[in-house]
Amino acid sequence: MVSPISSGDSPAALAIPLSEPDPSALAERAQRYAALEWLSRPVWVFDIDHKRVHWANTAALSVWQAESLQALCARDMGRDMSGSVAQRLAQYQSDFAASDARFNEQWTVYPDGVPVSLNVRFSGHRLPDGRMCMLCEAEPVGSVAPESLRSVEALLHTAVMITLYGQDGHALYRNPAARAAVFQPDERLEDRVGDPAAYAALAASLTSQGVGTLTLSVPTPTGQRWHELSARQCRDAVTGQHAVLVSEADISAIKRTEERANFQALHDALTGLPNRTHFMQRFAWAVSEAQAQGQEVALLFIDLDHFKDVNDTLGHAAGDQLLVTMAQRLRHAKRSSDMVARWGGDEFLVLVMSADIRKDLAALHDRISAAVATPVRIGDVDARVTPSVGVALYPRDGDTIEILLRNADLAMYAAKDQGRDTMAFYDEHMAQTVRSRTELEAELRHALARQEFEVYYQPRVAAGSNAIMGVEALVRWNHPRLGLVSPDQFIPLCETTGLIRQLGLWVFARAAQQQVAWAAQGFDMVVSVNLSARQFMHPELLADLTRALQQAGADPARLEVEITESMLLGHDPRQLAVLQSIAALGLSIALDDFGTGYSNLAYLQRFPIHTLKIDKTFIQGSDANRSLAELIVSLCQLMKLTAVAEGVETQEQLDWVVAQGIAQYQGYLYARPLPVVQFTALLKNRALGDA
Repeated sequence: MVSPISSGDSPAALAIPLSEPDPSALAERAQRYAALEWLSRPVWVFDIDHKRVHWANTAALSVWQAESLQALCARDMGRDMSGSVAQRLAQYQSDFAASDARFNEQWTVYPDGVPVSLNVRFSGHRLPDGRMCMLCEAEPVGSVAPESLRSVEALLHTAVMITLYGQDGHALYRNPAARAAVFQPDERLEDRVGDPAAYAALAASLTSQGVGTLTLSVPTPTGQRWHELSARQCRDAVTGQHAVLVSEADISAIKRTEERANFQALHDALTGLPNRTHFMQRFAWAVSEAQAQGQEVALLFIDLDHFKDVNDTLGHAAGDQLLVTMAQRLRHAKRSSDMVARWGGDEFLVLVMSADIRKDLAALHDRISAAVATPVRIGDVDARVTPSVGVALYPRDGDTIEILLRNADLAMYAAKDQGRDTMAFYDEHMAQTVRSRTELEAELRHALARQEFEVYYQPRVAAGSNAIMGVEALVRWNHPRLGLVSPDQFIPLCETTGLIRQLGLWVFARAAQQQVAWAAQGFDMVVSVNLSARQFMHPELLADLTRALQQAGADPARLEVEITESMLLGHDPRQLAVLQSIAALGLSIALDDFGTGYSNLAYLQRFPIHTLKIDKTFIQGSDANRSLAELIVSLCQLMKLTAVAEGVETQEQLDWVVAQGIAQYQGYLYARPLPVVQFTALLKNRALGDA
């Protein structure tokens, strides 16, 4: 086998005499190898274990520029030997011991610091003590182009695994990295790929296009690894026959990162349960399986009774601990074929498939009720919650996930109305709730015209100085009959009815006008406004924003739009185009609720994001969540993004925010969202920083 490999030992390592060999031992060696002494070509025996020349003939002494055999044998060639060379020697020794292996390679040695290129034939040779050494027979290379020598050197030291396979699939040559990645030096390309279908596809690609690529999991002496394999047809430079040159790059670290990112994209950060995205995907599969097997599908909507009391009395950290415990209990209460997911807050979903759905649901509810109702010890307190469970059956109660979720939610509220800690099935009578919601929707359509909406403002504050750096605009509905309606109630209705674009534009316009008014009063700060998913992808978004800015006479640099992380899920090219256009208007962009569902850090490089708002679950949550928050903060600092902590409600949380070097925060600790009059009064009484 011919392979262009060079040895990059340092000159110092080859020139320093460390000890004088025993004269009698040298005499014994000279007698043993007397027949080789008179060969005109350089020959020497290399002790791989001790990294020293064991014996050399006169021609080899000349090559190594050694005054005597004693001087050459005294050189410690292992000192400062490169890792690649040491690895190659170990490979030789292993192959010599396993078989009658021989290698022809190009090496470069450095006597007195002068490079000497040699074609060397290596073969195994055992010493009298049984150790495997290496017999080296060399010939000068002659005139070699510098590029050739350097390419040989690179091939030795590169971490990329290079293998040349012959027509029969056997390896003609492996560089050290490739040899270290196989168990046997004669491993075939087909054996390397392993999967017959993958090998057939690679072979077909080589035949039709001359090249082929694979990403595959391969067994190596260091364990299972992921490799990116690239193959190209070529010719063997020795025989001229057709061959295949294969390069492999270890991408195990990238694969592990992808697996972690995929897990985070489909799982809740706090509980580790599947999240909404995962659940929606699983539902489609469950319906398909149920139809194929003649089974029914049930959707359970679980809400924890009295959970708010735990949060209010024991704090959010205790609430998080309780949620984690409940998630574990629900996971153990379900059957292996069921799926449990966290929907949000203290709400969980369970997806059940069964041929006898009501019987299995009754048994499942008993297990869930017993598991959830068992007290949880938090500090010195036994916290206790119970489950209210609503059930919607597919296809009886709906043939889409959206309808089933709505009806299971209605059934859950019916269970609460029945005294909590019970399970209720959806029925038509619950449609009254839907009608009430429909009435609210109808009133919502007239709310803008009746000027029932109002913009509240919550300050964004410098973590160190408490100076107000900016403000977030938040919409509220002053209902003439119901009073102040929570955004959680009417924003989803606006989304479903399509009113969200009109409402979102109104909020942006009012915020722009207010920014100009405050600036005129000496309070020139950035005002941020939330964009909904529907509004973000609407084709008239840019025209809407431009018109609002012009009508208000606002400086775009003093306004910021906030989008949620979930809006950037997937690879829709329109997302990037829209964000780039928004940035081109002069508006800054904030990524809101970061880390809640997807946590794909590639967003931060792909999109023109300026501010990262860390979701309150990381600020108010457990140490595990805060550890992830610390990574997010480090990333912000590295990429020069402004980090904002959301939901800061206690001094302890603020102290942690300051300790992490998070630039800004907002939350009830400083101020709740306020009407414009009250917020203006706050501005006059508090410090205003440079935003």
